[in-house]
Amino acid sequence: MKKYILNPISMFVIGAVLGIISKYFDIYFSFGEMFSELSIWILFGVIISIFSDTKKKAMINILPFCLGMLLTYYVTAELTNSIYYWKFIKGWFCFSLCSPIMAYFTWMTKESGIFSKIISCGIIIVTLISNMVIFDGPRLHDIIIIVILIYLLFIKKIKRFN
Repeated sequence: MKKYILNPISMFVIGAVLGIISKYFDIYFSFGEMFSELSIWILFGVIISIFSDTKKKAMINILPFCLGMLLTYYVTAELTNSIYYWKFIKGWFCFSLCSPIMAYFTWMTKESGIFSKIISCGIIIVTLISNMVIFDGPRLHDIIIIVILIYLLFIKKIKRFN
């Protein structure tokens, strides 16, 4: 089942669906701003990366996910006459292009050694700082996401067969 979900085509489709859902949440639901913030996408990226079988697969899976999400989010914004700014599109596009490098290092968090713990701490710190500096948080959903990240990065065991 994992190989059917964690492949570039499925990741693009899942990202595309989440992009549409995210935009509709932004428009119609009060908790929608959560999907415009970095922490939820860091969580999705961590999940995709650590459950991919290899570093290369993590890198190959995350890019179509991010590009699918980005494409459909802003197409949906255009179709619904929502307000958006090119500055955000450019920022999220740069984030998407950097996502394979981030997935490479995130995959390594499940390896043994101090370097993997440093990367894990870095992910938590970036999530916290982005919540506080960029999005005036952390709020309840940010705390929940951070707790999930701590579980995934420090506690959850992943079996890999490379």
